Amino acid sequence: MSQISLTFPDGNARSFDKGVTPAEVAESISRSLSKKAISATVDGQHWDLQWPIEADAAISIHTMSDDAPALELIRHDFAHVMARAVQEIWPDVKVTIGPVRDYGWFYDFDRAEPFTPEDLGRIEAKMKEIINARDPVRTEIWGRDEARDFYEARGENFKVELVDRIPEGQPIRMYWHGDWQDLCRGPHLQNTGQLPADAFRLTHVAGAYWLGDSTRPMLQRIYGVAFRNRNDLKAHMTMLEEAAKRDHRKLGREMDLFHMQEEAPGQIFWHPNGWKIYTTLQDYMRRQQERDGYVEVNTPQVVNRRLWEASGHWENYQENMFIVEVDEDHAREKTVNALKPMNCPCHVQVFNQGLKSYRDLPLRMAEFGSCNRYEPSGALHGIMRVRGFTQDDAHIFCEEKDIERETKKFIEFLARIYADLGFTDWSIKLSTRPEKRIGTEESWDHAEESLGNACKAAGYDFEIQEGEGAFYGPKLEFVLTDAIGREWQCGTLQVDPNLPERLDANYIGQDGAKHRPIMLHRAVLGSFERFIGILIENSAGHLPFWLAPRQVVVASIVSEADDYVHEVVAALKAAGVRAEADTRNEKINYKVREHSLAKVPVILAIGAREVEDRTVTVRRLGQKQTSVAALAEIVDELKAAACPPDMA
Repeated sequence: MSQISLTFPDGNARSFDKGVTPAEVAESISRSLSKKAISATVDGQHWDLQWPIEADAAISIHTMSDDAPALELIRHDFAHVMARAVQEIWPDVKVTIGPVRDYGWFYDFDRAEPFTPEDLGRIEAKMKEIINARDPVRTEIWGRDEARDFYEARGENFKVELVDRIPEGQPIRMYWHGDWQDLCRGPHLQNTGQLPADAFRLTHVAGAYWLGDSTRPMLQRIYGVAFRNRNDLKAHMTMLEEAAKRDHRKLGREMDLFHMQEEAPGQIFWHPNGWKIYTTLQDYMRRQQERDGYVEVNTPQVVNRRLWEASGHWENYQENMFIVEVDEDHAREKTVNALKPMNCPCHVQVFNQGLKSYRDLPLRMAEFGSCNRYEPSGALHGIMRVRGFTQDDAHIFCEEKDIERETKKFIEFLARIYADLGFTDWSIKLSTRPEKRIGTEESWDHAEESLGNACKAAGYDFEIQEGEGAFYGPKLEFVLTDAIGREWQCGTLQVDPNLPERLDANYIGQDGAKHRPIMLHRAVLGSFERFIGILIENSAGHLPFWLAPRQVVVASIVSEADDYVHEVVAALKAAGVRAEADTRNEKINYKVREHSLAKVPVILAIGAREVEDRTVTVRRLGQKQTSVAALAEIVDELKAAACPPDMA
């Protein structure tokens, strides 16, 4: 039998028979490793221990101590074990797909009766039985006709369709967990007993259309989470409880910020309190951009399809665009337009007006651009995932030699804003050239090196995301970590030589000839809507005082204090503080509870003693203790707190 060479992480290489499996490789190293092994990485691909290796390769063997591969296998196997449990309890249920997702998995089922919370308990119990049985997991590759016949005989029509969707040349891999079988590309663990029976939880059920198509059958989707051990599961469930308390939709109602309704799916009705957050944040961003040398523009929301065809969006993004047809006067056919899904092509149109010189570069062009993108109704989520939104969008037109300098400047700009908004824990990911790309290798080398050097020059490390760049250029992603450990990708910087080429943008260089500018797409917040949702959840509604929509409520304890209440409110408003009076005939404890639920940062209580002494009793959100302050003192203190950080 012919030999192949396998290279291990330490650089050593060994020869094995062609077709050797990772399980056999692990056994050849040590019996201990063989017992602990769960999978392998072969030439960068996650590899089942049972799969044969047919050519020279780099290999590493994984155990449960290897976080990422272990979690992928655990969650993938739990999806299969859950599907098996469902079919053992209800044999008439049809199974479809069950992919791994953040923290766990889901699996879609075709069942006439809805699953109940009690059903989830039954399924969990059955899953533990399957785990305790330690049934072996095995895999085979079948022919397409054999796989179709297998599923047709069992009435699993969804699986038949999945078999038909597998591209020619890709293996049709069948997995068995004990006697239960599923179509799956793998990899998987070696027996059901390797799953941690005390480290999973089924969380909820939701509806989902087959393959996300609203014209196809509605299925039931069961979600689960899983970890390597019970402590990690407990920490996650605690995080979920905290996340539920911080849910921006719940806090949005309590703080009276916004609402959504069926007549405008994916669109936001901002209430006065929510709009105050929005405009305060926008004013802050506008000041920051002016300080950093940006010019602000405003471009149309409805643009003829010709521009979208020229930019490439009509071909590649049309399914996400809202099409607007207009009967122009005396036109023989309707004019086809689209609501803009992004601002980039319009900014190039502004750049193209008038002759540009290298002396005009870099040109930093910003817009609070209102965009519209079609999102499936099932993907919408409060103000975090919407169809209508406004980006803090900007494009930097520069020469290729300026990419590094402008990127460093942007990172420093972004860092200052995140710090002002209370985010100090964030990271950078550098996405590099994909397999399918345009441009020369030299241009890619320069762009990737420029982004990496800019991060280092700004004092930040970065993580490489191999092959995750756009087809036309690399990008940086800026990922926030919030107060309960969740990550949010918000900021971005994308190198783009492609759009200026497509839309014929140019400038006159020092040599007197025309040159294409490089276009840097950049955003800090991403969209105002989503970022406000993140702010609300990160702070649990306890927004920074300067950003809080209702900063102070001055509440009377007795009606005799009403005149002084209004005097205090007037003094605060004159100092630039958002203040309001509450002189209702209600007990002070009722008022405090109501305004605390609405997350008002400061409540000033005023009774007869405060009137006599010209003081106020200060209650701060989240603090049980109160204090007494002189009127002039509290006005000065709150005036300073109300000042945005860039104006302090």
